[in-house]
Amino acid sequence: MSLPLAYFLLAVAIASEVVATTALSLSHGLTRPGPAVVSALGYALALGLLAVVMKVMPTGVVYAIWSGLGVVLIALVAWLWQGQRLDAPALIGMGLIVAGVVVVNVFSSSVGH
Repeated sequence: MSLPLAYFLLAVAIASEVVATTALSLSHGLTRPGPAVVSALGYALALGLLAVVMKVMPTGVVYAIWSGLGVVLIALVAWLWQGQRLDAPALIGMGLIVAGVVVVNVFSSSVGH
């Protein structure tokens, strides 16, 4: 698998995890079957894609990108669609997370095997 394809699959995994986590919050403790099923399927897809991506990219790099961007995107979705507020320290912290992901991808030679 090529590195560009790995990045594409990683992006799909991140999007799947964001959908799954959003559905999980809408499941009200897994008491609503629709969102609970969407959540389970979303997490299964995300983990499956992560396993495929890890054939090409190092585990630490994959997980840093997945978890970092996932945190930021989940917070953005919660803010835009669920009305959850973010204070200045939260925004600064998430900015630092994004900066870290950029540093790993732009400056690290660890990204590709």
